[in-house]
Amino acid sequence: MLQSVLRLRYVILIGSVAAGIGALLMFYEAGVKLAAGMRMLFVADASSGKAVIAAVMGATDACLFGIVLTFFAYAIAFGFVIELEPATRSRLPRWMRVESISDLKQSLIEVILVYLVVDFATDVAERETHVTWETLIMPGAILLIAAALRLMSRAHAPPSADLSRH
Repeated sequence: MLQSVLRLRYVILIGSVAAGIGALLMFYEAGVKLAAGMRMLFVADASSGKAVIAAVMGATDACLFGIVLTFFAYAIAFGFVIELEPATRSRLPRWMRVESISDLKQSLIEVILVYLVVDFATDVAERETHVTWETLIMPGAILLIAAALRLMSRAHAPPSADLSRH
């Protein structure tokens, strides 16, 4: 019975493979955007400077999202499905060694925060109009997510031996 239930964990690999395919698509999208930026650069139009910057930022944005999906795919596969020998596991990069859902959640939020910052910078670079106060919604959300991450990491931190600083 237990073996049957444990085999169900391989269903999780479907999500991991899907995330890997999504990452490949995002890397392809980044290449397309970068190629478009290169074409704009060689057209040598005086107004193409901002468009080239927007294309490069869009490519960076797509690459970062591809990295997020790659991280997610590896973390799920090596954290919850594929059991490795301790010696092999210790040779994996730290980001591939997920011990719990809490580790995955914390790492994923950190990576998503980096992605959101780059996405916001891309949006600002692509704007043709003047920036309005509504533009502050995304940085405000980034700030709130970062604060929540900070509170989460404090909640899981071991108590300090030196209480005199508090």
